[in-house]
Amino acid sequence: MFIKEKNMIGKHWWKALSVLLLLYVLVAGLAVPLSPGISKVSPGSVRTGEAFTLEATGYNSRYTQGGLVRAWLKLDDERALGARSVEVADDRTLRAVFHIPEYLPVNRKVQDFSLVIDSEGDGASVLPSAVFVTQDSIDPEMGQKSWVNTPIDNLHEKWAMAFPFRNILGETIRNTYFHVPMWFAMLFLFIASAAYSVRYLRKGELDSDHKAESFTRAGILFGLLGLATGAIWAKNTWGAYWSGDVKQNMTAIALLIYFAYFVLRAVFEDPEKKARISAVYNIFAFATLIPLIYVIPRLTDSLHPGSGGNPAFGSEDLDNTMRLVFYPAVIGWTLLGFWMANLLFRIERIRLWMMER
Repeated sequence: MFIKEKNMIGKHWWKALSVLLLLYVLVAGLAVPLSPGISKVSPGSVRTGEAFTLEATGYNSRYTQGGLVRAWLKLDDERALGARSVEVADDRTLRAVFHIPEYLPVNRKVQDFSLVIDSEGDGASVLPSAVFVTQDSIDPEMGQKSWVNTPIDNLHEKWAMAFPFRNILGETIRNTYFHVPMWFAMLFLFIASAAYSVRYLRKGELDSDHKAESFTRAGILFGLLGLATGAIWAKNTWGAYWSGDVKQNMTAIALLIYFAYFVLRAVFEDPEKKARISAVYNIFAFATLIPLIYVIPRLTDSLHPGSGGNPAFGSEDLDNTMRLVFYPAVIGWTLLGFWMANLLFRIERIRLWMMER
């Protein structure tokens, strides 16, 4: 009895691991707070030669509890304008007074500045392209002479178990643990499906064909879940469920190709002919998946990270805290997908067995 239970545990440990990992992802992904950030500023555009008060709204910030609060408008890595004064209204609101010189040391009519806020309680927060400054006259030489640089130094570092606050993303950054790992699970399931199709062509075992079909079904399910979670994310960040982004379009085409796999299987009644032609088509479908989803979007402009030459999964997309949840999510969703595929295969075997009786 003990040996039998031990064998059962050894055989199904990965199923328990998938459940534990996904429970961890669900709890950590939703419960860990976001780090302090800057959600919006007003005004968003000014002209040179003006002194103006910039009102900044923080997110998860504690300006009244942080002691000294400083602010800069950052031009680039070496040049910044310090606020002449900073007034804290409450934990989430502060007003900083800046003076923009008559000329800017750049050869552009409109120049964007990032807002940097530093406090002892929250640490440093950055809002990229927070303020756009329009020059009345472009004269970089005069800009160099009139520019008074205020170095950004002695920033406070505040470590906490928190996910990074990203402009536009906000709380939707948590979808990283669902949308992206589902794509990975889909890819691994389609790899397994193609491998079983190759195995069928080599050995002619119908079980390999049935396994290929089961893994394809599970892969399509995760592909649809990836599209659904991506559409919800797009609505909150890009303003529409479907914006015609190249990766959205290519993914839809790839899934339609895989849907055709089941249409093809329904055409043939002879099991061996169905298995042989389906295996060839399945390998073709996987061969199109890689360029459609991973090659073409990288060669063109896309709103997605990892496209148009923008590397994905860098420091701008994932920090170390997010990686503690993201990688377990990839493993957990993938194991769940393999579990579902195995269940589908067993159901198919039972169906065939009942038909033979």
